[in-house]
Amino acid sequence: MKHLLFASMAALCLAAPALANDTMAELRTGGLTYVISSDVSMVEENLFLSMDEVRVDYVFQNNSDKDVESVVAFPMPDITAQPNANVAIPDFEADNFLGFSVTQDGKAITPQLQQRVSALSVDYTELLKSRNVPLLPYSEKTLEALKTLAPDVLKDWQSKGLLFPDVYDAGKGVQTVYTPLWTMQSVYFWKTTFPAKKPVRVSHRYKPSVGGTVAISFLSEGKTNETYASYKDRYCIDDAFLKTAMKLDKASQSGGPYYTESWLSYVLKTGANWGGSIGKFKLTIDKGKPDNYLSICADGIKKTGPTTFVMEKTDFWPEKDLDILFLVSNPPLQQ
Repeated sequence: MKHLLFASMAALCLAAPALANDTMAELRTGGLTYVISSDVSMVEENLFLSMDEVRVDYVFQNNSDKDVESVVAFPMPDITAQPNANVAIPDFEADNFLGFSVTQDGKAITPQLQQRVSALSVDYTELLKSRNVPLLPYSEKTLEALKTLAPDVLKDWQSKGLLFPDVYDAGKGVQTVYTPLWTMQSVYFWKTTFPAKKPVRVSHRYKPSVGGTVAISFLSEGKTNETYASYKDRYCIDDAFLKTAMKLDKASQSGGPYYTESWLSYVLKTGANWGGSIGKFKLTIDKGKPDNYLSICADGIKKTGPTTFVMEKTDFWPEKDLDILFLVSNPPLQQ
């Protein structure tokens, strides 16, 4: 059964770039993945989510009589470039664009990073590298590198679905600027050993991708519009949350705080790859400020403090990913 949590949440991430359509898309991030195994179980997972940081602390247990060596991976979200796309990437210029870090039993790990790019399901990683074009499609360095390519190369890449020709006239005659269309896939991975009958503690941290709008979009056309219907299903909005959102919106027009939306998504179902259920699972959400609100589909989540909400489960099988809607308080608009 889905339950609504209706409470405060953190401030809107203002570090994101200015957006042409006042909307930015969040990237779905998650936890560690591992070859499906009956030997290594996830004894405990402690998940902390906020607008500023994701922290996950695991305890794994090798239940067999022999050490298990395997690769553990953290898939970064795919970065898909589109014309005029607005994507909430914490760092547009870094390969490690989420600031991912990991430790095992208290010791820092330096994982390997694999990155590939594709267009129309064809891998073009080596082609980009041969022309010294960075793989991150929204990087300024990438856009600058594209300017150095010869016209025949640009046309060839356009035919491969790698580039989009943006043709415009800004008062200086017709110009064509080529922008990326490819998708970049990134994964951090490392080889580790799970000793027989011994616990292994793994922790990782990163900055989440937080999307949002400059208004409360599901109020724009009334309760029956398609946006509201999709939000109700994805975030478990109920009538109480809707009424509060309407009051907040009305108050902002009379000099009160101005509310915007933010969205945070977390891929939880990868926890089912480990042997058996998750013995102890704890989800903590930090709201950031008491005058913000959130809605989430989470069974049994409870308020535990001025800024925190907790859900705890035993023998937990994650069947659904997490999607959180935040109504974020901002200073009143100047009249």
